[in-house]
Amino acid sequence: MWESIINGITKVNDFLNNIVWGWPAIILILGAGIVLSIRTKFLQLRKFGDSWKTTIIPTIKSLGKKREADKGAISISQFEAFSAAISGTVGTGNIVGVVTAIITGGPGAVFWMWVCAFFGMVTNYSENILGLYYRTKDKAGNFSGGAFYYIANGAKLKWLGYLAALFCMLAAIGMSGVQTNTIAGALSSSIGSLTPSVNENTLKLILGIVVAFFTGLIIIGGIKRIGKVTSMLVPLMSLLFMILSIIMILIHIDHLPKALGMIFKYAFQFKAAAGGIFGYTFMVIVRKGMARGVFSNEAGLGSSVIAHSASETREPVKQGLWGVFEVFFDTFIICTLTSLMFLTTMDVNAFTGEENGTLMALQMFSHNYGTFGTIAFSIILPLFAFTTIVAWSYYGEKATEFFFQWLGEKGRKIAVMIFKVLFILLIIFAAVTNTSLAWAISDTANGLMAIPNLIGLIILSGTVVKLTKNYYERKNGKKIEPMLSAYPDLNEEFKKDIMEGSDEKR
Repeated sequence: MWESIINGITKVNDFLNNIVWGWPAIILILGAGIVLSIRTKFLQLRKFGDSWKTTIIPTIKSLGKKREADKGAISISQFEAFSAAISGTVGTGNIVGVVTAIITGGPGAVFWMWVCAFFGMVTNYSENILGLYYRTKDKAGNFSGGAFYYIANGAKLKWLGYLAALFCMLAAIGMSGVQTNTIAGALSSSIGSLTPSVNENTLKLILGIVVAFFTGLIIIGGIKRIGKVTSMLVPLMSLLFMILSIIMILIHIDHLPKALGMIFKYAFQFKAAAGGIFGYTFMVIVRKGMARGVFSNEAGLGSSVIAHSASETREPVKQGLWGVFEVFFDTFIICTLTSLMFLTTMDVNAFTGEENGTLMALQMFSHNYGTFGTIAFSIILPLFAFTTIVAWSYYGEKATEFFFQWLGEKGRKIAVMIFKVLFILLIIFAAVTNTSLAWAISDTANGLMAIPNLIGLIILSGTVVKLTKNYYERKNGKKIEPMLSAYPDLNEEFKKDIMEGSDEKR
């Protein structure tokens, strides 16, 4: 019976996946990125340096300094908002997802990840500034924002906003499922080799319960606790991964030209080989690259903007510039390092398209670093996955709040509590789920979530241009009315905050 249920879920998901990741969806993702790039005059290139100067560089300089508390709202610092957002993007997709994309779509899939990320930088920027511009503030001082808010209140499509919130809830469950499944798969393989007498499924179930327990402890504390935890873990895990990756690539530096050559050579393979290596059609290559690219950096999903909207900054554009850096860091640094590490150190001639991505990624580390590599992988991957689970629990919570707002404050709180309980229980279930099914469901949920968001972004592209122009004209000394919020009362409040507040708010 259980097997028939799984087969039924697989068939339904395959049907939906073929729709949401068909050519229309791919054209919509690229189309939105192209429209926003043209309308902002390719801001991701023009303001790339500015995104570093106003985000990560001053943040590094301010490390160790005590932050002034935000009395006007229950919010988090810009860096904590960024860390919470990047923790949702820097996950197993950056390691296992990239390896899986190369295995199932060939090295050419990496090229399409890059294309997706280039346009994704301005897409994510647009999501962030719209998220902050249309965010709301409740009586307790909590900020709430996301794609569903700017679709409903900005694009004036309330039904589409509710749909976006529903898809976000599904995507939150799907994304956490993949991360939990990957943690269970990776650790059960490592621990299982030391304790062969323990049943693998039993081990995965135990690991699922442990992950669910720690997730519950963190999400009870809300965005403040999530921001603090991720701001500590994200830099640590990212730095460790980058150091190990660079060392691996440098050791096999003579293979680097060939690896780069394969990425570009197989990016435009229009016909499957009759039995040769990398016999993937152009459609498969693009789909795998785009799907894994969106899965990894989340640009176009409208997810990370939910965390950014909790930032204490009052300037939408300033937080938007974090989005440019976020996608660049996620894809052009982390995913590229994974791709080059895999292509330079592994025997690509052994690809069949049927390997397990988690096991192949583990082999990549153990092949190059031995026992230390296995241990390092068993630390890095769970950290990547766990922070993603925590971030997506918050995304799902905010989507639930929006979707059930018609129930009133008390009903909304009950709905959020039910979501949290289901979220934690499904973490345990995902630990023992088939790996390929977990990834497939997550891909489908992400695709569904992207569609309403991209429609909203295209409709509001003019607002993105106005907000950007307003910010830079004021920055250059022009005396004009600040565009800080779509709501007059909040706009006035934020104007006062900017005049009286700390650098974080400006």
